[in-house]
Parts: sequence; structure tokens; C-alpha cells
Amino acid sequence: MTDELGWGVPLPRKAKPDEPVSLSMEGDAVAGFANPPKERTVLPITGADRVYEAIYQAVLERRLSPGERLREQELAEQFNVSRTLVRQALQRLAQEQVIELLHNRGARVPIPSLEDAGSVFDARRVVECEVARQLAGRLTAEQLQTLQDLATCEVEADRQGKHALAVRLSGEFHQAMARMHGNPVLTRWLNGLLPTTSLLMSHFKRQGGQVCVAHRHVDLIAALQKNAAAAGAEMRKHLNELEQSLTAPTTPRRQLRDVFQAYRDSPE
Repeated sequence: MTDELGWGVPLPRKAKPDEPVSLSMEGDAVAGFANPPKERTVLPITGADRVYEAIYQAVLERRLSPGERLREQELAEQFNVSRTLVRQALQRLAQEQVIELLHNRGARVPIPSLEDAGSVFDARRVVECEVARQLAGRLTAEQLQTLQDLATCEVEADRQGKHALAVRLSGEFHQAMARMHGNPVLTRWLNGLLPTTSLLMSHFKRQGGQVCVAHRHVDLIAALQKNAAAAGAEMRKHLNELEQSLTAPTTPRRQLRDVFQAYRDSPE
């Protein structure tokens, strides 16, 4: 998560940074790959942090849909916190463009347009292709195993129909690579792009297939063990596939006779 990678208030995790993921892990435990470095002092989690974390993950995992309203009172009751703390969390999320605040109408999950996809994936290619190029040939055996564990668990989660978990693991794979690179600015940019990517996939992805093609993650791991050119090219190919999986939803065309049937059949 954003705060765990060097900016904002760190959120506590129990798993070690490179600890293999198990499908039996639930909730926050699955996100153990986004741990702060061991030497960092983890600050106590606050009520605002809990609300922030839950909404961020819900958007990332597609539990919240584009356009869904987020009401302060309901959130305060759900998390047993004050509306002031809810408001703090919503302000942070709005600053990071995870949600949007509507004047005098509360907050809602953004509704990205298909045109937004080009900008989002252009930015991801700039960030992640460079991360992949610079990581090539530098990863330790333990780091490579961490990425392999994520890819394996993602495939298994999707096979078991645990789609929210598969989405989370897919995001964790990309976040793990950014964390291994070690540049907190690149990590922050990626964390800001992932929720919008998830909303785009939720709204525009063609039916069928995995959220983030897991076999491509396996190919990425292989490319990372080669050279910078291979790693950068494989990441670009992967992101291009994701972008190309988006398409405008089609509305079935109705005949006018169907539209006006109720009026024709009404008694005079």
C-alpha cells in the first residue's frame, strides 16, 4: 500500500516483506509483500488509516464499483469511528484520486472513461518498464522466489474462483517489483495508478480471462533474469495486453416496436 512504501503514515503488517503468500491468508495478511522495511518503526494504526486502507483495497479488488457512493455516516458506523476520521480518510483518498469528492454530495468511486485508459497505461509503461529494466539481472534468489510465489498464488486463486484475491495478488506482484527497485517516488506513482487501472478493468474489460494475465507474470520473471532490454520489452508487452483487453461496453440495440410495446398494449 502507499503508506507502507515510504510516504504518509505507515500501516502495520504482520507478514515479512518477502514471505511467501498462502491462499489461506485472509484480508491484510495477503498483502504482506507491501511491508515497510524491517528497520522502519511502524506507527500505530489509526481509525482514519483503517478506513483509508479498506476503501483503497475495496477499489483495487473491485469490491466497489465505478460511481458507487461512499457516505460518511455509513462508513463511520461500519468502522466504529467518528465522521471526522472518515472525512480524513476520504480527503487522503481524494488527494490520491482513488475516490472523488462531490460538492455538497459526499464522495463516490470515480467513473473513468475509456479515454482515461490511454493516459493511465502510458504512465504505467513509463514507470514499470523502467523498473523492470533496472531490476534485470539484479534480483536475488529470494526476491525471484517472492515474485514466483505471487504469480503461482494468483493462478491458484483465479482457478478457485477467488477473484478478489487474484486481483489483490496481481497488484501485489507489480507493487513488489516497484518495492524491490527501491525508488519511493516510482512506488508512489504506481500505487496511485493501480486503483484507476482496477476501475478501468472493472468497467471496460472484455468478459473472460484473468484480470492480469498470470502467465505474463511468469514470463516477466524469466525476462528479469536475462537483461534490461528483455525485461523492459516483456513488461511493455504485458501492459499492452492489459490495455488492449479494454473495450467500450455495448448496449444491445432494441427495436422501436419493443420500446413502445407497453403503450400499444395499454387499454384505451
